[in-house]
Amino acid sequence: MATVDGIEIFPIISLIIFVVFFIYLVRYVYKTDKSLIEEVSQYPIDNNTENLKK
Repeated sequence: MATVDGIEIFPIISLIIFVVFFIYLVRYVYKTDKSLIEEVSQYPIDNNTENLKK
């Protein structure tokens, strides 16, 4: 790896991408309507088939 020119920039770019994605995800979760989160959280245990779209 030491012989590749410019290789030291890749870990920095990866860290920046991760941090930006993580901040976006946290912001999305906090701004999402709580009733939508409650509705979606019930999907795996909901036995009512009218909610399922085929």
